[in-house]
Amino acid sequence: MMKTTKKHSPFISLGLFLLISASRAEIFTSIGQMTDLIYTEKELVQSLKEYIQAEESKLAAVKSWASKLDRLTRMSTSDPEGYLAHPVNAYKLVKRLNTEWSDLESLVLQNPSDGFIANMSVHRQYFPDEEDEKGAAKALMRLQDTYKLDSESFSKGKLPGVRYNSQLTVDDCYDMGKTAYNDVDYYHSVLWMQQALRQLDAGEEALVSKADVLDYLSYSVYQMGDLQRAVELTRRLVALDPSHQRAGGNLHYFEKLLQKELRESERAKPNPSEERPIQLGTYDRPLDYLPERETYEALCRGEGIKLTPARRSRLFCRYNDGNRNPRLLLAPMKQEDEWDNPHIVRFLDTLSDAEIEKIKELAKPRLARATVRDPKTGVLTVAQYRISKSAWLEGDVDPVIARVNQRIEDITGLSVATAELLQVANYGVGGQYEPHFDFSRMSDVEAGGATVFPDFGAAILPRKGTAVFWYNLFRSGEGDYRTRHAACPVLVGSKWVSNKWFHERGQEFRRPCGLTEVD
Repeated sequence: MMKTTKKHSPFISLGLFLLISASRAEIFTSIGQMTDLIYTEKELVQSLKEYIQAEESKLAAVKSWASKLDRLTRMSTSDPEGYLAHPVNAYKLVKRLNTEWSDLESLVLQNPSDGFIANMSVHRQYFPDEEDEKGAAKALMRLQDTYKLDSESFSKGKLPGVRYNSQLTVDDCYDMGKTAYNDVDYYHSVLWMQQALRQLDAGEEALVSKADVLDYLSYSVYQMGDLQRAVELTRRLVALDPSHQRAGGNLHYFEKLLQKELRESERAKPNPSEERPIQLGTYDRPLDYLPERETYEALCRGEGIKLTPARRSRLFCRYNDGNRNPRLLLAPMKQEDEWDNPHIVRFLDTLSDAEIEKIKELAKPRLARATVRDPKTGVLTVAQYRISKSAWLEGDVDPVIARVNQRIEDITGLSVATAELLQVANYGVGGQYEPHFDFSRMSDVEAGGATVFPDFGAAILPRKGTAVFWYNLFRSGEGDYRTRHAACPVLVGSKWVSNKWFHERGQEFRRPCGLTEVD
């Protein structure tokens, strides 16, 4: 008899890749829904063009009036009595002042911006808010950390797999640094303020002043414990803006601390000319709550994968007919081993392009921010370590979903009668799911987005339309804690996945219990 547990039993993940709307706030957590913003912006640009055209037409009409009246007044003022001696001129003067000037007044009072403002008001409810901007900025920093990309690479758009080059301005870099600063993240504040300063020094024009950048940078460097650099940067700030309200006091304080530090360490004062520019690696990134972060991020970069030649020799590919399942006899599923122990397999061509499109179409209007269960309260809540949106699709919502569910049952040999609904997830800017149990993410992307297993050093790359399958419980019902895994941040691309979770209940005769704890 199988042990009852609340943990999910066998587990399957179907990978869907598509480059593809959203409620206000948390828009950044789904690239799929963010695509609607592209079309919203296009519509607003068209509305703006129409407003400009209307303003230009209005201005042209006013100019025409002014030109005509200028000619008339030059003539009339040269000989007022002689001009009015002609009865037609007298009539037209009365008419102009009684009627035509009123018409001109109405023309001037017309506001062509009304249509544009109305359009803006309709769309504004779907605009990203301050939290979205903050979340997107933090996502870039997360990508920077995971894939060891310096700020200049981001600023110049030097990312692997990109199709559209996009660069960050001085003001963009400054805003990134300020977001980090306001979050008491001085490590990233230094990196981005330094990049803003580098671009300003290179002559790039910006709205933000060099003094503002130096102010944030010098204090952030001080918070990172680098007094010498803090002194040098603050001196530069004082030279640039002697009246700066904080610079003088900060400089005196930093110099005093530096002198004390040098006395206590009996070191000579370093030569400012020998100071190297601040770059990625100048300072150590502060530790956080995740003990395996370095291992996890290294695997995301393709480093530390423990697929040895001996292990690789035990991996095979085969045709899977589902134990002579009638639906697979004539068209068996292609299956590849991804890892030997624990056994992880990939099924190829699990979903057709048409099925992927349909699943995406069904899921998109149902997407909502993915949640996790709080270990203390048991309440579902959003978390910064899971950046995605998900939807749950019933088997009867469309024949495609019923067909996919049947296919999953055929290729795994497990019953979907007690399985959970098909989950479809889409990852946002820098979308990720840090190490956890019982979940998976798969799909083709241009860069990043792998599923990694820190415990045994595996990295499973996303591939369009494939399904990756593993058991996260032993036959005994005990959890296989080696299967703690993570979805790496998506560096470039949009990651769509579909997951299917099987419970132990209902599998008693399909995957019988083992006799030992780890069977």
